[in-house]
Amino acid sequence: MFSRLFYSSIFPFAIAIFVIFYRSSSLTALSQHLSWRSSSSTHQELIGNLYKDGIIQDKRIIDAMLKVDRADFTDKKSDTYSDRPQYIGYSVTISAPHMHGFALQILKDHLQPGAKVLDIGSGSGYLTACMAYLVRPNGKAIGIEHIQELVNKSIKNIKKHNKKLFDDGLLEIHKGDGRRGYPIQAPYDAIHVGAAIYGTPYELIRQLKVGGRLVAPIGNYFNQEMITYDKKADGTYNEQRHMNVMYVPLTDEKSQYAKAGGRRQI
Repeated sequence: MFSRLFYSSIFPFAIAIFVIFYRSSSLTALSQHLSWRSSSSTHQELIGNLYKDGIIQDKRIIDAMLKVDRADFTDKKSDTYSDRPQYIGYSVTISAPHMHGFALQILKDHLQPGAKVLDIGSGSGYLTACMAYLVRPNGKAIGIEHIQELVNKSIKNIKKHNKKLFDDGLLEIHKGDGRRGYPIQAPYDAIHVGAAIYGTPYELIRQLKVGGRLVAPIGNYFNQEMITYDKKADGTYNEQRHMNVMYVPLTDEKSQYAKAGGRRQI
């Protein structure tokens, strides 16, 4: 669920600021201060800028992102196509477009037709919908979000112009505790986590298929790295560190409501 990101009790609208330097040699195109650089005034131009800036390079990802208009998932329409996170309620944001692009690009080999993928902290529903397009036909993208109001809102968002994803069985959004994954439909070819985990996510790695990949921000509030875990046949994994980030912690429903002031906001 990119999409849910970044939180600060003092600066709630800075919840998902990924500035930063990229350290993986395979992502050198992302290292030139690209944060917020891909902004545009239209959906098509935004995706085009993400391509020109080297964030998305795969035609399948471009096509999927073109099918899912960010305007269906944002509340502040004047800021829809800015390359930055946007608040959607409950101390949660829809991620900056360059981070959605990064997630899809780093998982692209595992987002293939027929694959089953899990989006933890699915938030607005944007990234989960993009994943659903990438795994069709015969695949499934599952979003997990622990705030029921955001589950309802994300389903409504997706149905504005992408209802067929639900009709074709390519997409599901469920209320649940993302820290536990979604074992009822495991194992998964790919897992994306849109909130920070303190320590190695062993339970989520267990829910990967052999050869599957998990990408997640790992660390505490002010010391986080985006890390991928590739599961090996013996159940262990290879780990690769990519960049420093700042994400809201992956927490429980009660804590999330408390951060939001203990009241409904949507």
